[in-house]
Amino acid sequence: MQTKKLKLLSNSIRQNIIIMLEKAKSGHCGGALGMVDILCVLYFEELKHNPKKPNWKERDFFILSNGHTNPVLYATLAEAGYFKKKELLTLRKIGSRLQGHPHYGVLPGVENSGGPLGQGISQAVGLAASLKRERKKNRVYCFVGDGEIEEGECWEALLFANKEQLDNLVVIVDYNHIQIDGDPDEVIHLGSLTKKFSAFNFRTIEFDGNSILQIKKVFSEVKKLKGKPICLIANNIPGKGVSFMENDFHWHGKAPNEVETKMALEELNEERIKIKNEKN
Repeated sequence: MQTKKLKLLSNSIRQNIIIMLEKAKSGHCGGALGMVDILCVLYFEELKHNPKKPNWKERDFFILSNGHTNPVLYATLAEAGYFKKKELLTLRKIGSRLQGHPHYGVLPGVENSGGPLGQGISQAVGLAASLKRERKKNRVYCFVGDGEIEEGECWEALLFANKEQLDNLVVIVDYNHIQIDGDPDEVIHLGSLTKKFSAFNFRTIEFDGNSILQIKKVFSEVKKLKGKPICLIANNIPGKGVSFMENDFHWHGKAPNEVETKMALEELNEERIKIKNEKN
C-alpha cells in the first residue's frame, strides 16, 4: 500500500481514538496515539487476516499485552472492517463490546483478554509455541509497553520463547518513555532494551515507530529472519499527532474534554490536509 494511503489511515484512526475517548470520558490517550502507525502498517499491509472471516485458521495473531491502550486496536479493527465505526462511540459503556481492556470472544478481531500487565506476552508465547509444535505457519505479533516490562512475568515468558526458538513470535515494545508515574527510567531504570532482549537471544531491531517508511522496512526485514524470536523496539512518541499530548505522561491515562477534543481534531485535520498535498 502507498505510504500516503497508510498515513491517511493513521490519521483517521487517531481522530477516532480522540472521539471515542472523549465520549467515554475515560481511557488512555498517550500510548494509543503513539502506537497507531505500527498497527496501521500491520493491519493494512503485513498481517494475514480477514475481517469477513475473523477466525480464519491461516491468520496471523495480534496480541495486545498493554491492554489499556486498546482504543488503538478498536479503532484499527473498525477501520479494517471488523465492525462498524459507530460502535466505537460505545467504548467503556455498560454492555458494550468495547470495554476498557480487550475481552476475548466478544469482539471480532480481538485475540486475547487483557488487563493485568505482563500476561499478554505470556499468552503470545504460549500461542506461538503451540503453533510451532503443530508446524503451523501463522505468526504471532505482541505489543508490550515499556513500563509493562518491569513485570517479572514478561522475562519468564521471554526465557521460554528463547528455549523454544520461537521464530514465529514478534514482540513489539512500545518504547514511549511514559507510564502512569512518569518516565519508566525514573521509576525502574530499564537500561538498554536492545542489550537486554539480545541477552535473551532475541533478534533485536530498534526503529522509529512513527515513521511509516521505517516501519515498512522493519517488517520487510522480519520476514527474512529465522531461528530466533524477534523483538522490535519501537521509539514511539506518546500522544503522537496532538501537540499538547505528545511526550506528556499526564496523558497516559486521561481522556480529553470537549475543548481539548476540538483542539486535537483541528490539529489532526490540519495534518490530514498536509498529507493529502504530499506527493505519492
